[in-house]
Order: sequence, then C-alpha cells, then structure tokens
Amino acid sequence: MRAACPVTMLLALACVGALTACGSDDPVGETVSGESESPGTEVGADPAGDEGPLVVYAGRSEELVGPLLEDLEAAVGVPVEVRYGSSAELAAQLLEEGDATGADLYFSQDAGALGALAKAGMLAELDDAVIGDIDERYRDSEGRWVATSARARVLAYNPEQVPDIEEIDEIDDILEEEFRSRIGYAPTNASFHAFVTALRVIDGEEDAREWLTEFVALEPEAYESNGDVHDAVDRGDVSLGLIDHYFWYQKVAELGEDAVTARIHFLDNDDPGALVNVAGVGVLDTTDQETAARAAVQFLLSDEAQTYFADETAEYPVVEGISTDIHDLEPLGELDGAQIDLNELDTLEETLALLDEVGLT
Repeated sequence: MRAACPVTMLLALACVGALTACGSDDPVGETVSGESESPGTEVGADPAGDEGPLVVYAGRSEELVGPLLEDLEAAVGVPVEVRYGSSAELAAQLLEEGDATGADLYFSQDAGALGALAKAGMLAELDDAVIGDIDERYRDSEGRWVATSARARVLAYNPEQVPDIEEIDEIDDILEEEFRSRIGYAPTNASFHAFVTALRVIDGEEDAREWLTEFVALEPEAYESNGDVHDAVDRGDVSLGLIDHYFWYQKVAELGEDAVTARIHFLDNDDPGALVNVAGVGVLDTTDQETAARAAVQFLLSDEAQTYFADETAEYPVVEGISTDIHDLEPLGELDGAQIDLNELDTLEETLALLDEVGLT
C-alpha cells in the first residue's frame, strides 16, 4: 500500500473532524487570549528576549482543558493565546502553514497527529531533563513530542446482559452471534479511528479488514460519541460498547457508582482493543518563543497539571507518583496496553479508506 502523505491524511481527517467535532467542542479558528496580572516563572521560564504571546494550537476540548491552560501564563511568563479545534484540523493547518506558522506549541488529543507532525520534521527535540522520566512508550523515541495524559480503550458492558464478561479476553471475542445488534460504537470518533489503526498495525491489513467485515455483519449500533455509547450500555439498549475508560469514571464521579449500571472491562494487554493512546504536546521548530514553549511543556508535566488530568478529566497521569482521590484509577505503570509505537497511529488515511470500504463511515 502507498505510504500516506501526512498532509493528505490529516486533511482527510480534518473533513471528518469538522463534521463530527471529534477532537474539540470548539470551532477551528476561535482564539482565546488570557492576561495574567502577575506573570511568574513557576516552571523555570525566562522570557527575556521573547516578544509577543505564546500561541498554542489545542486539539483538546476547551471544556476539559481550558481551566488548566488559563494557568499557563503565570507558568511561562508571557501572554498566551489558545486556538481550539480538532487535533486533525489543527495538525493539517500546521502542515499547510509550514515554516510560516505563527504557532509555538501544539497540544493534541491524539498521538497520531503528533506523529504526523514529527514525521514532517515540524517538531523540535525536547529536553531530556524534562521528558526523560516519562515512560518510553508515551514519548517519541527522538524526543519530538511527549504525552501529557493517557486513556485506555475498554469495553463498557451491562452486567445483566453480559454476566460472563471475564471470558472476553480479546476484541475478537465480541464477534459472536449473541451480540448481534447489541454492540455500540462511535464510528466518527477519533478514538475509534485510533483503535482501528492499532488493529491494522498489530494484526495487519487483511486481518483488520476481516475483523471489520465480521463486525459490520453483526449490525452494531452507531452513536455520535463515546459518551452516547456508554449511556446506551447503561440503559440496556446495547450489551457492549467500545469506549475510552474515562467516560465511565466521569459518569461515576457525577452520579455515584450505585447509580451507574454499566461497568468497564479491560482486555488482554497484547490486544488492539486494549490500546492506550495519549494526549500530548510538541514544540514547533519554527517558534520564536522557544523558552516559553519549553516552559509550557514542563508545566503540562508538572504535579499541578498531572493532578488536574487525574482529578478533572479522569485520564491517567503520565508522571509517576501522581494519584487522585476522586477516581479509582490504577497507576499507568500498572496498566498494560497494546504494545505499539504510538507514532504508527499516524496512518489514519488508510484507516479511513478501510472503514469506507467495509461500510463503517
């Protein structure tokens, strides 16, 4: 198969992202500026010589990370402007802008988009002193991007309808007649695309095509979002759902575990259905705010930011020793996910073509 061009791949994803808002609740192009009354240097920023604001392209939902990024000015010592959009749209925009981009920092919800920018040579190498303690699975091998938080693919299930959930070890195990029209998924969601990409990378193109063909034949129920899939499982509309872990934890924190019928199940660690994907950050190699941009990376890996991810978004922190009293999250180091170089998730153009081929778009 022809290798994907990063620009072509991300433009294709951007079209999907624009229709589904898979990476953000906010429209591309919206810029939020903040002003700090007393800029500080909590993470060691020394803005001397830098002019203008630090411009952040954020492919994460403003609802989720906006409060955290509001604290960024005090950490980096210069004004901060944040442009929100889907990760795919903003990465495609960066590739189009090239050396002329005004962005300094790219904050992505997905490792694939970071991998595409790294492959295009647009991300600067980060300081090992800052990222060196992060597990090698969750940072680029050449230091061009680093994870800021992680999320695991899981099966949401209704205990009354799937009492033998422990017998499901692999994603292949859901391809059974008993689950006909009883599986929920979000076909336009970026996390589902990443799962299918992992399926292609780990099992190969032909096996991935066969799995998807069998999945389609079971007539799964399509929903707009992972949250909708979770709620359908919770109501008993479907028996199983393909989601990310934190949707369940957020619902439990909101309503209480006794008020939530659905539960989640982790698959074997060598299975594509157990993919651990990351949100992450990279510094544009064309930045004229290098000091502030690198300080921003340090801030997003600080105890303050990592605790925010653990408490507020129910994601897994990537820095060891950070815990939460709000969600019952096991440490990321104890969570075995599918073994895959996350840079390989950048082949999403082929994933979209395969999904279209089997009728899942």
